[in-house]
Amino acid sequence: MFMVPAAVIMAIALLYPLGYMIWGSFRAWDPSQTIGEAEFVGFKNYTTLWNDPNFHESLWVTLEFAFFCVSIEMVVGVGLALLLDRELRGMSVLRTMFILPMMIAPVVVGLMWRYMYHPTVGTFNKTLESLGLPKIDWLGSHALTSVIIADIWQWTPFIFILSLAALQSLPRSALEAARIDGATGWQQIIYIKLPLMMPVLIVTCLLRLIDAFKVLEVILVLTEGGPGLSTEILALRISRTATEFRELGVAAAMSNYLLILLLLLTVAMFAFTRWQEARAARIRAMAEEEI
Repeated sequence: MFMVPAAVIMAIALLYPLGYMIWGSFRAWDPSQTIGEAEFVGFKNYTTLWNDPNFHESLWVTLEFAFFCVSIEMVVGVGLALLLDRELRGMSVLRTMFILPMMIAPVVVGLMWRYMYHPTVGTFNKTLESLGLPKIDWLGSHALTSVIIADIWQWTPFIFILSLAALQSLPRSALEAARIDGATGWQQIIYIKLPLMMPVLIVTCLLRLIDAFKVLEVILVLTEGGPGLSTEILALRISRTATEFRELGVAAAMSNYLLILLLLLTVAMFAFTRWQEARAARIRAMAEEEI
């Protein structure tokens, strides 16, 4: 009985919209009609997308964007956490400065980086020009790289915060034992800190992957998906399909494809977490047997 209110809220706020989207993906639905008036077309929307080269291009851009963003953010964020996990004068101020980009609205981030990428008056090309180097067409031939850089700047602090929290919650006894045994700093990081941080790092990576697949505002402000389809990720294509092309059924089917992809990633990450936990349990059991 105590779970009934939460179950009702979940059903209304989560399951009903999800079911509405799934049901709409099986219909030739446009904004001029209700979902009940739309013609039922079965899996036509899904097969149309499956054979659509533009959809394949957007999917590939999404995968490429998510892979590079999350990989670099994890490396830089964890590295910064390891570097700043110590007591130094002014460290609290430095940590606060690192998390400032995450507090800025995505639209503002897009506008800010768009001005910095400007071909003539932008900060980057002005700097290159002052050094005698040729200017770069940031939002043209290097559009995807430019978008990735902006995302890394904004969301690396998220990785940094969670990694630093994981580091500060590590058992000090294990670190002290490693120091007594003569472990170097790198050995402590590789064999003690990173393995103990792994559960937090896996969840952090999963959260950033999910968010990277759904990013919209920064790319919309920076490039609007261009030039061509070079930066049009699935979230942006879904928005355009629904608003510009007025094909709500196709947009719903595309959203379901994205949902399936994220579910597969989530299941894979949790399976990896279970494997890591089982491996750690086996190692502990072997160590106890030896003792």
